[in-house]
Amino acid sequence: MIKLPVVVLLALASVSTAGRRVVLDPGHGGSNAGAAGSGLREKHLTFALSGQIAERLRAKGIEVTLTRTADVTRTLRQRGEVAAAHAADVFVSIHANASPTRTQRGYETFVLTTRGVDVDGRALRSDSSLPRPGVDREIGLLLDDVERGAVQWEAADLAARIQRAIRDRRGASGDRGVRQDSHHVLLGATMPAVLVEVGFVDHPIEGKELALPAVQAQLADAIAAAIEDQLAD
Repeated sequence: MIKLPVVVLLALASVSTAGRRVVLDPGHGGSNAGAAGSGLREKHLTFALSGQIAERLRAKGIEVTLTRTADVTRTLRQRGEVAAAHAADVFVSIHANASPTRTQRGYETFVLTTRGVDVDGRALRSDSSLPRPGVDREIGLLLDDVERGAVQWEAADLAARIQRAIRDRRGASGDRGVRQDSHHVLLGATMPAVLVEVGFVDHPIEGKELALPAVQAQLADAIAAAIEDQLAD
């Protein structure tokens, strides 16, 4: 077997992801500050992380768009529309968590529930978008269902990659796993879409860690690496 130099392998990996499109969603923003704790607000953390992830992906030739580029309010629908408008290959929404008892900690990645997949497309797309040109309405609906099903498998794969990448850098004790929920920001997505909760800002230890540049760099490295791996396959 011929072994290629590391430099060549890296070059091939860059080529395989060049031109791919990612939309990152810094959760919350503007009047919606999100979770708070340890002097940290979710909207600021998600914006900082999204910027760092974008920087890493762009260095690999991947096109990245953020759903917000300042501390402004965006509706959940607007965030999804950005992903659709840019024909994103993946959509990743970045968030931070909080708990009533302030004792929970760890990271987790969400994909839509089966129930969410069932209702998302038809609830969020207007009738004017269906059927597809030259396609019978019922056939168009069926094709949409098939596509969303395939996309969910890819989303689950991406979610697992993100969890593994964060675990490698932040440790296994905080791994809360891949979960399913009907997060509205993921509804209607026609590409693999996941929501990442990077940690609990109100935990007395983890909250302070999340404010550290070194920890933010770990998280950005992990999420960017997972996205790049997904796009390279």
